[in-house]
Amino acid sequence: MQKYGYIRVSTKDQHTDRQVTAMVKAGVEESNIFIEKLSGKDFKRPQYKKLIKKLKSGDILIIKSIDRLGRNYKEILEQWRIITKKICADIIVIDMPLLDTTKYRDLLGTLISDIVLQMLSYVAQNERETLLARQAEGIAEAKKRGVRFGRPKIEKPPDFAAVKSDYRAGEFSSQTAAELLNVSQRTFLKWLKE
Repeated sequence: MQKYGYIRVSTKDQHTDRQVTAMVKAGVEESNIFIEKLSGKDFKRPQYKKLIKKLKSGDILIIKSIDRLGRNYKEILEQWRIITKKICADIIVIDMPLLDTTKYRDLLGTLISDIVLQMLSYVAQNERETLLARQAEGIAEAKKRGVRFGRPKIEKPPDFAAVKSDYRAGEFSSQTAAELLNVSQRTFLKWLKE
């Protein structure tokens, strides 16, 4: 039997320290902790896939909270089923003791765990959808105010026309043309298409 920990945060800027501390306190060796800095919208995550391949019957997967596993209601339920029924490993959710498959194995315990899991999975997905809706509303409002997103557009230098003409005449390569204009080759080629 091995104990594994799975840690996920949504962005590279977020810290995993709190979750790592919880895993170590729960008895997971640091070499058995899988850390991901990706969205929980689906389970196409490299560290999660690596973890699932390592899990064997009798192993225990420990997560801090259900939303660290994912934020997609149906996929959380499916992954829970794969881990507990197909692989026959146990799961412990630190922040929700009712979601501890090592303890509640009787019919009532299973029923309560299933209900709590479905509710928390729903909440996790709902939080994600609410966040995305707020983000979209904020972007729409900012665009109404004239805020532009993305990189600022690079203006063509005054000598662009001359460099373009020499390039088309075969005087030098696109790389050389870009260097003369002090821009990337990609930018120069994009300007040619405009």
